Amino acid sequence: MAPPPNARPPRQPRGFPRNRRWRKALAKSAPIALGLGLAAPGLQARVLLTQQQALAEAFPAAKVERRSAFLTEDHAKKIEQLAGSPLPTRVISYYVASREAKPAGTAYFDTHLVRTLPETLMIVIDPSGAITKVEVLSFDEPPEYLPRPRWFEQFRGRRLDKDLAPGRAIPLVTGATISSRAATEAARRALALHSVLMVASQGPPASAGETPAAPKKPEAHGEERQP
Repeated sequence: MAPPPNARPPRQPRGFPRNRRWRKALAKSAPIALGLGLAAPGLQARVLLTQQQALAEAFPAAKVERRSAFLTEDHAKKIEQLAGSPLPTRVISYYVASREAKPAGTAYFDTHLVRTLPETLMIVIDPSGAITKVEVLSFDEPPEYLPRPRWFEQFRGRRLDKDLAPGRAIPLVTGATISSRAATEAARRALALHSVLMVASQGPPASAGETPAAPKKPEAHGEERQP
């Protein structure tokens, strides 16, 4: 039976993205494997935003360079200790932005499983070590499990401390508890990774009267040009 002509359309489930770009992107599927963790082969993630689009939005009019780090075992253990969650890989790709030769921020991509399907987030960290943006690039779980865009704005200005935890400074979302917990863990991993990489690249400060030590870097830490 056809609905009455004046009938209202069915309500969207709680948590369904109201942003037009997100709604259109959720209707499409494409493989994605970015950043810290790689989705298992064959998994198809709904792409909301490409990596290039996300970087362009995060760093307008900036030069963006892709870099790679091969973490030592000690570095990986330190990151996991700070983050409170395991690293999926010790081979890390991240993106460093600059404007007029001045640092503009660093972007990390974290792909992880939410319930049984993958999600990819971009976490942008400013030169002072605070999060400026958390962006969803792909989400393959049902759309009602995805927190609304405004929820992700709570990460802005957050640093790696005990308050950056599910249920503390970042509240869990009713109906999307696992998703909000996974996003918070990803933010902590990115901050922990950033902290260790920056310290490793700069080396410890020298004491008065000492010759500054050569920077201590992760194994085979190098740079690559962005494709």
